[in-house]
Amino acid sequence: MLRITTPSRLHIALIDLNGALGRIDGGIGLALDTPSITVSAEKADKITVEGNSALQERVEKSAEAVAGRHRGVHIVIEGDYPSHVGLGSGTQASLAAGMAVNVLYDLGLSALDIARIVRRGGTSGIGVAAFEKGGFILDGGHRFDEKGGFKPSSASKAPPPPVLMRQDFPDWDIVLALPTFKGAFSTREVNIFQKECPIPLEEVRAVSHIILMELLPALLEEDLETFGSAINRLQGIGFKRREIELQPIAKTLMDVMLRSGAAGAGMSSFGPLVYGVTDSPHDVQEAVEGHLGDKGKVMLSRARNTGARIQYQ
Repeated sequence: MLRITTPSRLHIALIDLNGALGRIDGGIGLALDTPSITVSAEKADKITVEGNSALQERVEKSAEAVAGRHRGVHIVIEGDYPSHVGLGSGTQASLAAGMAVNVLYDLGLSALDIARIVRRGGTSGIGVAAFEKGGFILDGGHRFDEKGGFKPSSASKAPPPPVLMRQDFPDWDIVLALPTFKGAFSTREVNIFQKECPIPLEEVRAVSHIILMELLPALLEEDLETFGSAINRLQGIGFKRREIELQPIAKTLMDVMLRSGAAGAGMSSFGPLVYGVTDSPHDVQEAVEGHLGDKGKVMLSRARNTGARIQYQ
């Protein structure tokens, strides 16, 4: 029996949704140890998927795309987490299914090969790189003529972008706050990109400056306070500001986290998931739990500096 356990991921920010230099997208993000998706798989006469999961159809289609007509696999979704909340479940589930077929039939495909086949990574490369190697990731976006416009991954046929940097993340605690509703996806997500883009060039330049001269040096120097400051400033500019305006609860949760001791707080992707990076996790967790009550859940996590775990049992 083959078992694959994926990370989840935070998508911290898209960098360039202006395109003046001929490239768009680009982004930074982080692989998380928890929550995770776990699937088990074995060869079979046909493709079947079981498990009480909203990801079942996605897993089945991804397995079919990699397996082709003449290979079968039985996949059991043993554990998952909600979709369309900012944790990247779609990419992780798709890659897990495709990798299961790849390993069982010794097809020799890389995670990048599988991502191309199952059409993930068309805007952000964070999820694919998180599955492959984990850690903190900076990707270089797509050529504008290759992608053809401002689109979310769900509407893009572009291949995953190049990874410019992959770095082990420090052993900092990360508090995750997950309100009980969904972020933008499908047609609504496409419409948001069309409405809000292109982002003014001066905002793209400011985002790039914060990332290059504040966030990345702080990451390598393991300077939590400066890293948190950069995260906080990214929430108020560029495409991220526009994402947060669609999720009013996110701004409130970030404020709760910062008041209770988080060095930095932000919203992942289109949310509604909010994260706080902190050295006082229990204070932050208690404050957020008190605010959310029964209208969400709070989890403690840390970065995962390795990719998906793939093993026979």
